[in-house]
Amino acid sequence: MTPAVAYAENVVMLLESPVNTAIAHDLLTEYFHSRELGFAQQNVTYTITFPDPASFVPPHGVFVVAYDGEGEPVGCGGIRLIDPGARGVRYELKHLYLRPATRGKGWGRAIVDELETRALGFGAREIVLDTHHSLTAAGALYASAGYTSIEAYNSNPNATRWYSKTLGD
Repeated sequence: MTPAVAYAENVVMLLESPVNTAIAHDLLTEYFHSRELGFAQQNVTYTITFPDPASFVPPHGVFVVAYDGEGEPVGCGGIRLIDPGARGVRYELKHLYLRPATRGKGWGRAIVDELETRALGFGAREIVLDTHHSLTAAGALYASAGYTSIEAYNSNPNATRWYSKTLGD
């Protein structure tokens, strides 16, 4: 269990969770629905793919659910191993989501920081992620956390931008 982390005088607790619990599934459903709506406004189709639960089980990955000070689930995110190769262990950050009413409190950064710490603990040397250019707040979060733009490393039909961050030394 991860202790509560204080950000901007708000408290968020990040707890490890299987990706297929009812709470995690509800948060992911909200996330995917919000992306469907956002993409539809751009006349783009969003492809929903629920994550494979086995990909988010330590040490191959982890999924966390964020809870506010009232104990209500407010967000989620995960990492999964994608490359144990010679260049160093590489994990991918996936499904970072916060309910709209909780955004702007620093909790997205808390989730990213926690997932980076977990990845380091699993031996990661790099975290990569993909996102869509319309998610400007997400892009700003990743930039402020030290992620840099890279060439596409996957063929995700929902992605238009790819980022990387080197971890550790």
